[in-house]
Amino acid sequence: MKNLKAACDAVLAGVTGSGPRVPGVVAAITDRAQDVWSGAAGDRRLGDGAMSLDTVFAIFSTTKAITGTAALQCVEEGLLDLDAPAKTYAPAIGKLQVIEGFDAAGQPKLRAPKSDVTTRQLLLHVGGFGYDFFDETYKRLAEEHGQPSVVSSSRAAIETPLLFDPGAEWKYGTNIDWAGQVVEGIRGKRLGEVMRERIFNPLGMEEIAFTRTPSMKARTATIHARAPDGALSPMDGFALPDDPEVEMGGHGLYATIPEYMKFIRMWLNDGAGPGGRVLKAETVEWAVKNGLQAHQKVGMLPGVIPSLSNDAEFFPGLKKGWSYTFMTNEEEAPTGRPAGAIGWAGLANSFYWIDRKNGIGGYWATQILPFGDPVSFPGYLDLESAAYKAMVQARAA
Repeated sequence: MKNLKAACDAVLAGVTGSGPRVPGVVAAITDRAQDVWSGAAGDRRLGDGAMSLDTVFAIFSTTKAITGTAALQCVEEGLLDLDAPAKTYAPAIGKLQVIEGFDAAGQPKLRAPKSDVTTRQLLLHVGGFGYDFFDETYKRLAEEHGQPSVVSSSRAAIETPLLFDPGAEWKYGTNIDWAGQVVEGIRGKRLGEVMRERIFNPLGMEEIAFTRTPSMKARTATIHARAPDGALSPMDGFALPDDPEVEMGGHGLYATIPEYMKFIRMWLNDGAGPGGRVLKAETVEWAVKNGLQAHQKVGMLPGVIPSLSNDAEFFPGLKKGWSYTFMTNEEEAPTGRPAGAIGWAGLANSFYWIDRKNGIGGYWATQILPFGDPVSFPGYLDLESAAYKAMVQARAA
């Protein structure tokens, strides 16, 4: 794909150039064997010119697919029944109640759920959990009742009321943090240790962890805030905690992008990695398919805390699903991403996709809040489009 490098380099130069810009970006595109292009441009912290391929990012919700993989391994070994109550493995989830609004005094109105949450429901985001930056009820619990932000990586941040009875609808939230607790309950180890032994080591993924080494910390990109006028400012005091109380399976990992590409390649290769098989091919086959029922619909994420997220949606108007644990494209996207491809994103505007049909995938990493950034998100889509255009041209040549 000889045209790929020029096209992708131009996208990076465009988003880090003059006018509305991103501070810095690292991105890569892979086939089944190796990265076919990678690039870094701009700043780790505004003005330093230090962005490089070995920069460490808080990858936020692109952590989720790795936690899902750890759960699927438990299923393969017969240790996890996806349809058993999740409290079998993570007892604390069994104590949570459904919130039905607030009474006249502003106190939460709680009741028992009509059924137990299952791990399948957690992996599909139909368990009943949300995020305060995407849900008004959780936002009110945070503002008026001290519910901690998930960014704190505290146990109290996930021991929250359910927003509805399990299975009632699709809602994006802390479901995968709970799936991580299920994995910890089964393995009897911290989630990061499980990932290291069973995913990272077989894939040769070294610089990825819930707690950074001193070297990783020194190379970590600063998260920046985008003001309404487009201006950027470094959020020097804001970071996911190292040594967290809970290793948050939904958002807690730090990584370099070349390391994450190894994980993407595992999915492109039907679960196989250079150091052995991570998942069985038959597991991958069903795990990438939409698992939602007709009444459970993936839609727009409403940005109810403007400093953390804008209203955001991939490919508005196209049908999307959710698998174990990725968004699925049920129709071909304008970028060229085909129906059946999978992908997702992280809060600080990182995005990835995995196209098993064509054997390509990519990752785009910036560190900007709020989510759905008007420069970074379109830049990512331009990169993905460039990859498909180059692939089509290569086939025609």
